[in-house]
Formats: sequence, structure tokens, C-alpha cells
Amino acid sequence: QVQVVESGGGLVQPGGSLRLSCAASGFTFSSYWMYWVRQAPGKGLEWVSAINTGSTTTNYAASVKGRFTISRDNAKNTLYLQMTSLKPEDTALYYCARDKARWRLTYAYDYWGQGTQVTVSS
Repeated sequence: QVQVVESGGGLVQPGGSLRLSCAASGFTFSSYWMYWVRQAPGKGLEWVSAINTGSTTTNYAASVKGRFTISRDNAKNTLYLQMTSLKPEDTALYYCARDKARWRLTYAYDYWGQGTQVTVSS
């Protein structure tokens, strides 16, 4: 069955860095756009970043552009999010998600994991 498992979250001071990972299984990872989305306490789901199947196109929310980098390793079925210059407002539960359609960017997700918590605090 389709499964995505996020890891790498933790507590970090403002200005610090973290790298999130997402291990995917049960589907042809290389055929799907993949996303990172997040949910801050008391708020709705926020799209963070997207990457196409061949890693030639990446998109970012304005709030993270220039600080976060999305990447993927199709040979390892793994998605990454490198986060730098972290701010307290980046505190959230971060989810890895799969686009609902193969090969296309729809901004609709059909599978996501349990999330990994990122807390930015001094």
C-alpha cells in the first residue's frame, strides 16, 4: 500500500537549520510530483513546496522562498526539505504528500504521512 513516512523534525533555535526526509513506498515514486505542506498550531494546512518528477522544477511558498530547498532522490524513493534560517513562525507539523495525479501538478494531495514536528524556539 502507499506509504510516506516523514522524519527529521525537532527543536531548533531561530536561525538554525534542519533537514526533513520522507521515505515513500508502495507506488512509483518517480512518477509523481511531491509536496511538503505544514500545519501550525491552531491553523489550517499550508502548502510549502513542490518538486516535479525529474527535479527540474521546484516551487515555494513566498514565506519560505530563499530559505527552504526541496529535493528528491528517485533511486532512494526519498523526498527532502532542507530548511535554513528558521523562524518561530516556521513551527508546525510538516507533512510529505503525493500529488493525486501521475506526471502532473494539480496541487491536490491523495496520500500524506503522520508528519514530523518542527519547533523553532529559543
